[in-house]
Amino acid sequence: MKKRNPRQNFEETKKKIGYVSRKEAAQKDYDRIGFMSGLEVHQQLLTKSKLFCRCPAGIYQKPDEFDAEVIRHMRPTLSELGEYDGTALMEFRTRKEIIYRIANKTACTYDVDDTPPFPIDREALDIALEIALTSKMNIVGEVHITRKQYLDGSIPTGFQRTAIVGIGGEIPLKNKTVRLIQMSVEEDSCREVSDIGHRRIYRTDRLGMPLIETVTYPDMKNPDEVKEACDYIRFLNRSTGKVRTGIGAGREDVNVSCTGGTRVEIKGVAHTKWIPELTHVEAFRQWALLAIREELKKRIPKENWKMQSMELDPKDFHFYYPPIQQAIERNEKLYAVNLPKFGGLLSYFTQPAKPFYDEFTNRLKVIACIEKPNMATNEDIDDVISNNVFEKIQELFKAGEEDAQIIFWAPKADVKTALETIEERALMAFDGVPKETRKSFVDGTTIFERVLPGADRMYPDTDSAPIPLTSEHIEKLRKNIPDEVYERYSQLRKWDIPQDCFNYIFTHNYFLTIKKMVEELKMNPKYVGVFFGQKLKHLHGQYQKVPFNSQRIFDLFAFLQQEKIDFSIAYNMLKQMFLHPKMDFDSILSVIKFKKMDLQEVEARIPFLSEKFTPRRKDTNAQDKVNALMGQLRAISEGNVDLAALAQKI
Repeated sequence: MKKRNPRQNFEETKKKIGYVSRKEAAQKDYDRIGFMSGLEVHQQLLTKSKLFCRCPAGIYQKPDEFDAEVIRHMRPTLSELGEYDGTALMEFRTRKEIIYRIANKTACTYDVDDTPPFPIDREALDIALEIALTSKMNIVGEVHITRKQYLDGSIPTGFQRTAIVGIGGEIPLKNKTVRLIQMSVEEDSCREVSDIGHRRIYRTDRLGMPLIETVTYPDMKNPDEVKEACDYIRFLNRSTGKVRTGIGAGREDVNVSCTGGTRVEIKGVAHTKWIPELTHVEAFRQWALLAIREELKKRIPKENWKMQSMELDPKDFHFYYPPIQQAIERNEKLYAVNLPKFGGLLSYFTQPAKPFYDEFTNRLKVIACIEKPNMATNEDIDDVISNNVFEKIQELFKAGEEDAQIIFWAPKADVKTALETIEERALMAFDGVPKETRKSFVDGTTIFERVLPGADRMYPDTDSAPIPLTSEHIEKLRKNIPDEVYERYSQLRKWDIPQDCFNYIFTHNYFLTIKKMVEELKMNPKYVGVFFGQKLKHLHGQYQKVPFNSQRIFDLFAFLQQEKIDFSIAYNMLKQMFLHPKMDFDSILSVIKFKKMDLQEVEARIPFLSEKFTPRRKDTNAQDKVNALMGQLRAISEGNVDLAALAQKI
C-alpha cells in the first residue's frame, strides 16, 4: 500500500479549507465561512448564603480539606415520552464513580440531595432582578423555579435549580446592538478536583452558590465582537458592586457555528481574552469537518460503510512505543480498527497542531475512560509505530489504499465501549459537525467534553412554589440600578483617559471611585484614570494575593490634599499600602523617609548637584543633564514639588 506523508497532508488540507490565523483573519474570512456566535455569561452573586439552603456562600475548602465523602453512580431514566436523554446515556456508558468531598462548614444535606430546597434566597433574587433591570430586560411577573438537567455529576441531584427573571433586552457595542434572550438566577455546580479513568472527584464548597446567567442571541459575526459583548456584560454585572470577582467567579459558555455546521458550546471559558482565539479556531474546525464530510460522500454512502476490528496478539508484532509496551505489561487488550475510505482523512487539519484523529482520541478518554495516550494511527503526524506494523495490519484486514487504521489499547472491560466510540465518531463524520460541548485551552484549541444536552432538558421544580413579583417591589429595585456601562465608557472618553485603561477600570469596578475623586476632590480626571488604569494595575499585578479596597486610594489623595503634599509621592505610598494594608498614611511617610521641604529648599540644591552629577561626556545633550539632576532630586522632591514643573525649572 502506498505510504502517505501525514505531515504534508495536514498542511495541504489546512490550505484547502482556507485556514488563516487569528492575526491574519479579516471580516471577509468570517463572512466566507458564515461565522456566528452567542454567549451564556455566568457571574456569581455577592450574597451571604447559598441559593436554596442557608450554608455560607464564598467559603472555599482545600482539595484535601473535607469531613466526608459521598459516592454516587449516575443512571439514565426514561422521560415522560419514553425516551432516554443522549447526554445521560453517554455519561452512563462511562461507568463513572462520582465522589463528592464534603466539608461541614460549606455544605448541608440539601447539597447532597437528602432534603428538599429552602425558599430561594431573596437577596440573590433581588440582585438578579437589579442586573436584569440594568440590562433593560422585561421582568417576569412570576418567578418559576425549574430544573435543568446536569448529568456529568457536577450536581448531586442530576439537575440544577434555575429561574428566569428577565427576558429580552439588548447591549450596545461599538458597531452594533446585540440582543439578549434572557437572564436567569441559578445555583452553581461543584468544583472538579480530578477526572482519571472511571473516577471523578468534586468539592461541594461552590455547589449551590447563587449566580446569574445572561444569554445572548448569536448576533456576533466575528471573534472580536464576541469578546466585546462578553466584556460589556461582565462590566455591567460588576457595575452593581453586588457580584463576586476573582478566579472562577465569572465564566462564559461560548456557542459557535459556521454555515452548514451546528451549535457547539465551549464550556467554562475563564478569561475573556481567550474568546477571540477560541471562537476563531472552533469556527474553522467546523469548516474542516464539513470538508471531511464532503470528501467522504464522494467515496462511499454512509449506509454502505462498515468498520472492521480485530484483537492483536502482541507476540505477533514488534511494538517499541512506550505506552503500548506499558499497556501490555498491564495485561490490557490491544485492538486494531480499519476505517474504510478514511485514508488521508485522519491526518486532515482540524485545529492548529491537531489533525482529525484527535477527535477520536479525546472521545476515547471521555467516554471509554482510557487515559491518553490511548491510540495510534497509520497517519500520525509524529511516527510512533513503525510502518511495518501497519502494513501487516492492513494485510490482515485486506485493506484498500483509501482505508485508514487505528490501534488502541484498553482494559478488557473498556474495549466494547472503545470500539463503539470509534465507530460512532467515524459515522458522525458523514454528517459533518456533531452537537457537543467542548473544553477550552489557553492556545485556543478545544477537546470533546460531552454530548450537547437536548432542548427539553428543563422542567418544573415541584418542590418550589412560584414567586409573584409586585410592581412596587420592581420599582423599588429600579432605584438601585447604576448608570449604563455605555455611559461610563463615554465619560472615560470625555475625560481623555487612555483606552488601554478601560478594561482594568471596568474589570475591577473602579469607575465610581474615579468619579468620586473627580467630583469631591476636584482632581484631574485623566490623571486619576491613568493612576488607576496603569499605576495601580502594575502594582496589582505584582501583589495579586494582597486584598485591596479602592476606597483607600480615595483616602490617600484626600490625605495628600489636606496635608498639602504633592501627588508625585502617591505611587511610592501606594507600594507601601500593598505591603502594609493596615498602616496609616503618616506611618507610611515615615517608612519612605519623607521630609517636608518648600520649593526654595529644593531649588537651592540644584547648583551643587549640577556641578557634581552632570554627565561629563562631550556628546551629552541638555535632556541628559536634566534627567541626571532629576534622578538626584527625586528622593527629596516627591511630595514637595510638582516633578514636571521642577524639570522645566532645571
